[in-house]
Amino acid sequence: MKETITTTRRRFLRQSAAAATGLLLAPGIIGCGGKSAATATAAAPASAPEKNRKLGIALLGLGSYAKGQIAPSLQFTQHCQLAGIITGSPEKIPEWQSSYGIKDENVYTYDNLEEIADNPEIDVIYVITPTATHKDFAVRAAKAGKHVWCEKPMAMTPQDCQAIIDACAENNVRLSIGYRMLHEPNTQSLIELTKQQAYGKITEATAEAGYAGSDPPTDYWRGQRAMGGGALYDMGVYTVNGLRYGTQMSPLAVLEARQERPTEVDVTTEYVLEYANGLRARGWTSVVEDNNRLRIEAERGWYELSPLQSYGGVKGETSDGKLLGPAISGKQQTLQMDNDALAILNDSPVRAPGSMGKDDIRVIRAVIESAETGKRVVI
Repeated sequence: MKETITTTRRRFLRQSAAAATGLLLAPGIIGCGGKSAATATAAAPASAPEKNRKLGIALLGLGSYAKGQIAPSLQFTQHCQLAGIITGSPEKIPEWQSSYGIKDENVYTYDNLEEIADNPEIDVIYVITPTATHKDFAVRAAKAGKHVWCEKPMAMTPQDCQAIIDACAENNVRLSIGYRMLHEPNTQSLIELTKQQAYGKITEATAEAGYAGSDPPTDYWRGQRAMGGGALYDMGVYTVNGLRYGTQMSPLAVLEARQERPTEVDVTTEYVLEYANGLRARGWTSVVEDNNRLRIEAERGWYELSPLQSYGGVKGETSDGKLLGPAISGKQQTLQMDNDALAILNDSPVRAPGSMGKDDIRVIRAVIESAETGKRVVI
């Protein structure tokens, strides 16, 4: 018998409310070992979807980013569509169904997520929940046989990231991390300048991402260290990834780092990365101070993005007065999801594989260790 939305809510309230709350606090989601298999995300799905239809996307987590950015952006994609929702908040279901015409049978809770395995209308589960829950949800999504899109930061630890990578490889599904900036046109132009060494060898690199907010309250997940709160996980991941694509190199070590922590999470973090070729790059991030740019200095000039990671209006400039291209207004998430859908449909590489997400978390953990010990930390 087809389950109606009423019975879905009733069953959720009866069986799942406590479980959904406990999921966000359970210590088991904070660490999980995994073998090294960074190339596992290249595995093709066992049965690729038909290329003449849009992929059905189910959003897991219906918070502000899902509601304000991802769901609206899905309406403009060419290769995917919002087909389902998975939530721990049953009171949100009616609004989402009304806004997006989601069928009763495509509504799931955190408790019955595994039942999505039998739904052919859902191809991808997009995990958009607090960072500390990513590993658990992404692994469950992979085991249900659905492709996984996971928001950044990928997870709390490299071990959690590897667990996601392994689960996707073992279940023959694709994995992509939600680095929207890698799909932004001017960011791609900057990457090409580095790949071509258009201004010679890189001599300095700086990435800054911050906003003038306030220390998040401790009763909110962004104010809880164990949940992935704080400036470094929230905004700092843009700087870590920005330095990665801006230099086209992986750092060797964190030379030094400093964090301001008025409560249990950092509100400002700054760090210096060291590379094998001698380059040193500076990263800075904050949730109480405003700054936003990526600047690459080279032997024969410089080039930069300003802002580095805003939802729109990313402008590129070079030392010889060239503009990288007109800044687009929004569309980053639309481009991101269409590109990730095409990677599934065409069995082609994704721009942000799980290995990249894991490598960035390795840097984040090394920054934290360096700030706490005052020592250089090898990544």
